[in-house]
Amino acid sequence: MSEAPDPGPFFHGTKADLQEGDLLTAGFPSNYRPEVLMNHIYFTALRDGAGLAAELAAGDAAPRVYVVEPTGAFEDDPNVTDKKFPGNPTRSYRSTAPLRIVDEVLDWKRQTPAELQAWRERLAAIRADERAQIIN
Repeated sequence: MSEAPDPGPFFHGTKADLQEGDLLTAGFPSNYRPEVLMNHIYFTALRDGAGLAAELAAGDAAPRVYVVEPTGAFEDDPNVTDKKFPGNPTRSYRSTAPLRIVDEVLDWKRQTPAELQAWRERLAAIRADERAQIIN
């Protein structure tokens, strides 16, 4: 991995209740394919993109968005970069190194119930497609 040229700030969406200084690490099940343990921790430079990820994350806790700081090298997320979108318009990244929580963001855009349902249906279709895979 080489360091991506995006200066940030960076965000991570989750349902975990975290504190400043906590570390997010790889090794947890994917939100999109729960049977896959992820080798990377994912983040974005788009606050509202992290909000969508938080709302779609597994669990019943409140969705949260955090400002994060990579502690090591990171790369473009190949699951969306060039495979689905030319370049990296989603400014999505991943790292094998932990992300440090810097702060919680409270003013991110929430999805409407209808928008969330549409996203959940898209994800269900992806899960049902045996050809769909996560580049891990």
